[in-house]
Amino acid sequence: MTAFSRGTTPGLPAENHVIALDVGGTGMKAALVGADGTLLHEARRATNRERGAEAVVASILDFAAELRAYGEEHFGRTASAAGVAVPGIIDAANGIAVYASNLGWRDVPMRNLLSTRLHGIPVALGHDVRTGGLAEGRIGAGKGADRFLFMPLGTGIAGAIGIDGSIEAGAHGYAGEIGHIVVRPGGVDCGCGQRGCLERYASASAVSLAWAAASGDPEADAADCAKAVESGDPRAVAVWQSAVDALADGLVTALTLLDPRTLIIGGGLAEAGETLFVPLKAAVEERVTFQKLPHIVPAALGDTAGCLGAGLLAWDLLSTEVSA
Repeated sequence: MTAFSRGTTPGLPAENHVIALDVGGTGMKAALVGADGTLLHEARRATNRERGAEAVVASILDFAAELRAYGEEHFGRTASAAGVAVPGIIDAANGIAVYASNLGWRDVPMRNLLSTRLHGIPVALGHDVRTGGLAEGRIGAGKGADRFLFMPLGTGIAGAIGIDGSIEAGAHGYAGEIGHIVVRPGGVDCGCGQRGCLERYASASAVSLAWAAASGDPEADAADCAKAVESGDPRAVAVWQSAVDALADGLVTALTLLDPRTLIIGGGLAEAGETLFVPLKAAVEERVTFQKLPHIVPAALGDTAGCLGAGLLAWDLLSTEVSA
């Protein structure tokens, strides 16, 4: 089967597999992933962050334990390792989820907690966007590219810098925070403490806010704006072009610094398809001077990227232990 295809013959005895878990602010996605990349089992559940940080951590541990039990029952053995992707700031080397504002936790020893709950199997911890970027780079839209940049445009904007099949985390784990490039100096306040950050102008949430104000409909969102653009609404066109221009400004800065061969755009805003990609490519092209234009492509794995990347982290961990 191709990498990360869905298995069609569950129940085979002694099927070697790992647990993959992607924790988001709203929901958790999980899978059991075979040695050949086959998705043997998939499951989802709500994060229920309103119950508080401790309850969220307990839910993660319970979910992982259920996946372990499922694997033992259906595939004849315990999972060999686990990979988990979480939002916020992480210390991957020490397996600590340092901080996540949307989940309310600080300094959670996630790797040790999960390993203990899973009877001592090795656990890899990854940042959600970088983990999604790992999957897009290896088996998704960036497959075959030696240098790529993955940017999901969702509630915020982040980035994953891909180099030869790995993701660059930076000296302190902060690499890829492209949403906090200042594109409008002195502009809108950002939660990071700066003003005029890219994600305040070009994220899906920013477009939703702008279109709600322009349309007079407080319930309108970015998807509604894209539809209005396609129907020729001049108000929507103005909102959309403003976001595209800000995004192009931020991207040119990123291209100048990183020189990626492929630029992968994902997240909710990318679901607009050519409504986003046609003007974005034109805006980037008209801004570059000496820089080389990368291939600008939509993400291929959708909202499963983080989960698939967590599986890759787990298999990479096993590979490293064997080679060591």
